[in-house]
Amino acid sequence: MEIVGGRQYVEIGGDKTHDLPPLLLRTSPGLQRLDRVFNLATSIVESEDMVVPSHTEDPAIDHELDLRRLDLAVQLVEEYKRLVTHWKWGDSILEWIRQCEITFDTRPELRALLRPDLWPHAGRCSFVTLLEDKSAADSEVDVERAVGLRLTFRQPPPISFFSNQFLFLLQSTVASTAFQKWASLNPTPVASLPPERFRFEVVDMTA
Repeated sequence: MEIVGGRQYVEIGGDKTHDLPPLLLRTSPGLQRLDRVFNLATSIVESEDMVVPSHTEDPAIDHELDLRRLDLAVQLVEEYKRLVTHWKWGDSILEWIRQCEITFDTRPELRALLRPDLWPHAGRCSFVTLLEDKSAADSEVDVERAVGLRLTFRQPPPISFFSNQFLFLLQSTVASTAFQKWASLNPTPVASLPPERFRFEVVDMTA
């Protein structure tokens, strides 16, 4: 076991750099009928009274309120697009972890690292940490949030399923809680995988 900066790393014999399966990404939101998504966002703005109706008959005020409703609908659509993008990252990451576990199981020098009866050992969350250590994600993507959203939703629900409070305020907290609960399922202590001992490609399949 090696401890660096308070973190524990599993020990891997030799000095070989191990190749892992590529992380295959399908990250484009790919929203069909964006006009329909916008209309649903507009309905959320109206049904949840996000803009207080005017009790005056001033056309200038009414016009300003209409612009405010339009702006909020656009913001909701952008938040929803970010949610779907993160979900797709999470879906790709969980499949990559599954492929990595298969790879570890086929290599004697790596197989023991995943055994919970060894101390310390690597768990599924160790692969997420490895992605973060290797800076594999886009700067706008929070890897833990992405995995948390995928753990929460089997498929990204339509925008009409969400409240404005969820899209604007709660989704990050919900995703973070889901990830932390998932990560805690491994017996402790869970050690990190030394990033200098592994390499893999990140391939964007939507390009």
